Amino acid sequence: MNKGVFMKISRVEIDRNLCVGSATCVVIAPDAFELDGDGISIFKKDGLTVDAETVLKAAKSCPTQAISVFDERGRRIWPE
Repeated sequence: MNKGVFMKISRVEIDRNLCVGSATCVVIAPDAFELDGDGISIFKKDGLTVDAETVLKAAKSCPTQAISVFDERGRRIWPE
């Protein structure tokens, strides 16, 4: 994401096969992410109300790149 460019996130997907439950996303954006009963990250129902910069920062913190972030046009913006 270019600095100074407004971006709207429309969808976040978590690959359950890649997630190792490190919870870095939860630490950075606890209002958007949580771990389920299996210790795998999930995106909360109200997660899109969290500002896009924080959600993207949380996704980028994932050590296995299990979190994919999509813009309002459906384009994946992370991982690039």
